[in-house]
Amino acid sequence: MKRGRLLLLILLVFLVLGGGAYVARARQGTSPFLPMLARDDGLRAPAGVRIRVQVVNTTSIRGLAGRATRLLRDRGFDVVELGTAGPPRDSTLVLDRSGHPAWASTIAKILGPAARAEARADSSRYLDVTVLLGSSWRAPAEPLHP
Repeated sequence: MKRGRLLLLILLVFLVLGGGAYVARARQGTSPFLPMLARDDGLRAPAGVRIRVQVVNTTSIRGLAGRATRLLRDRGFDVVELGTAGPPRDSTLVLDRSGHPAWASTIAKILGPAARAEARADSSRYLDVTVLLGSSWRAPAEPLHP
């Protein structure tokens, strides 16, 4: 009986120490699971260029525009406006507002395979790209920082 309790206690100590080591590595950004949580395919905003982006959530899913904003800002885009507006969309549409289709195409690739880019120039807005998030868009998983 004593031997079983001792074995259980040793196992519990290893689990606690292993969990603590994992959390410490995750906070330092060296966790082996971080690449799986936040996919980074190397797509970023061009260096030295300020690309002004508007992110619009067209769904009833709360917080979608905020998560897309964090993703795009992490990739170097300047999200200057975010909000919610209709009509509701199923798929995500990225609109080129300033005549730079490569920028809209890059954002569409970052947002995933279901997003598509389209040119709709609008010089009355101080924007380069507008993102209309549809209900099929799924934000990448975010790492846990307890």
